[in-house]
Amino acid sequence: MSKLDLNLCVIFDTIMQERSITAAADRLAMTQPSVSNAVSRMRYSWNDPLFVKHGRGVKPTPFATELWHQISDSINTISQAISPTQFVPIYAKRCFRIALTDGMTSILWLPLRKIIEQGAPGIDIHAVPYKGDGEALLLNAEVDLVLDYYPGTSKQINSQWMFDNHFVCVMNKDHKLATKELSLNRFVEAEHLLVSLSGDASGIVDGKLAEMGKTRRVAMTVNSFAGAFRIIQQTSLITVLPYPVVAQFMEDQPVIIKKVPIEVPPARISMAWHCREDRDPGLMWLRNKFCEIVESNRELFETVPPHN
Repeated sequence: MSKLDLNLCVIFDTIMQERSITAAADRLAMTQPSVSNAVSRMRYSWNDPLFVKHGRGVKPTPFATELWHQISDSINTISQAISPTQFVPIYAKRCFRIALTDGMTSILWLPLRKIIEQGAPGIDIHAVPYKGDGEALLLNAEVDLVLDYYPGTSKQINSQWMFDNHFVCVMNKDHKLATKELSLNRFVEAEHLLVSLSGDASGIVDGKLAEMGKTRRVAMTVNSFAGAFRIIQQTSLITVLPYPVVAQFMEDQPVIIKKVPIEVPPARISMAWHCREDRDPGLMWLRNKFCEIVESNRELFETVPPHN
């Protein structure tokens, strides 16, 4: 491969990761016209448009996506070997895209912003909605990290366990079941609210009930944990939510917490990233900061939730 070809591949790889000509230019310390000229040479050499405008950024063509999947790991290995990237948080200017639910933002976003304000003021953090499609988001470089339950199987994805989400049943303080024992029969007879990121009106609780030959009525679904909490406070619905998420809202919005009357295994919350960024010093710094945040709140995640 000629030097020109290698340079084009590095620029191509960066655009694929950033999905923006401007962001790629900033990351490569190049001018935007220089990167645009490089794209023109790529289009001529590879006989494909490669990128089309998409909002404020660009979207790769099918040819570009397939090419990138073939060369990205090799380009990253070569780039790291020849010119290891330096990352100095206090001077760094970079944007990280992270896929997570609003429940995870309620736990992690405030402490992360405090860390950034104190020691990395040039770092931007953009949240991307997580709907259970974390593996695809990482493989297509649409995000840098996924922070949530990660059941993917791709060998190209690395993951690290962070904590276990234990589930509790939540209802408003005036609910008719608030002062009663939550038996299995009372649980299935109640009207339920389900947080569904995919839109399906069935979740892990329904699967466990089905194993017991029972069903419940899911009277309403939402795609937001914060939204679920507001609805629960003012209706006769009950819901099953992760305790660490509930704890973030309880101070301002008191509710009744009860033990779920069936065995619901905790969800293992992981941090996942593509192996091409395994040695990226910026992403390594960010992963370490998330680990620090979790460790500083380990008691919240490991304490057995109280049940009324």
